Amino acid sequence: MQRTLILIGLALLVVGLAWPVLGKLPLGRLPGDIVIDRPGFKFYFPLTTGIVVSLVLTLLAWLFRK
Repeated sequence: MQRTLILIGLALLVVGLAWPVLGKLPLGRLPGDIVIDRPGFKFYFPLTTGIVVSLVLTLLAWLFRK
């Protein structure tokens, strides 16, 4: 349990330090993301971004289990 918490903390630290670079990636603005922008109302559903993130995390989990 301690090792898992330390790894999660280190992962959060790395993501936090890399945030300026990660913010420049086109995640959240991919084709297939649903955006409805009307006066006084904005709806955003990152469909394609969610699928891409899920695939990457699944691939990483699969690689680390082997």
